[in-house]
Amino acid sequence: MDNEQKLLQISAKLFQQLESVPRSEERDKFIEEVNRQLNERGNVLEILHNEGFQIEPETKLHSMLIELDKGIRERLDIVMEAVKSDMKTLQKAKNKEKKYINPYDSVRTMDGRYYDKKK
Repeated sequence: MDNEQKLLQISAKLFQQLESVPRSEERDKFIEEVNRQLNERGNVLEILHNEGFQIEPETKLHSMLIELDKGIRERLDIVMEAVKSDMKTLQKAKNKEKKYINPYDSVRTMDGRYYDKKK
C-alpha cells in the first residue's frame, strides 16, 4: 500500500473516531487514541512531505483527503470546546467548594490598624 492510500485510510479512521465525543469517564482513553492516530497520521504526512508530495485538488484521492482534513479539524475543535467547558465547570466547582469551606477568606479587614491620613 502506498503512502497516499495509507494517509487516506488513517484519516478516514480518525474522522470516524471523532464522530462522537464521550463523556468524562471514557474521555481519557478517547484522547489517547486520538493522539495516537494523529501521531501516526503526522508520521505518514512527514514521509510524504519528504518524498515531495503535492496536493492536487483535481485528483479524486486528494480532494477526499482535503475534505477529510477539513472534517477532522472541525471535529477536533468540537472536542477541544467540550474539554474546555468541562475544565471551566470543574474550576467553578473548586472555587465554590473553597468559598463554602472558608466564606470569610475573600474578606479583607484592617482589624486593629489605624491609618492617619492627616499630616
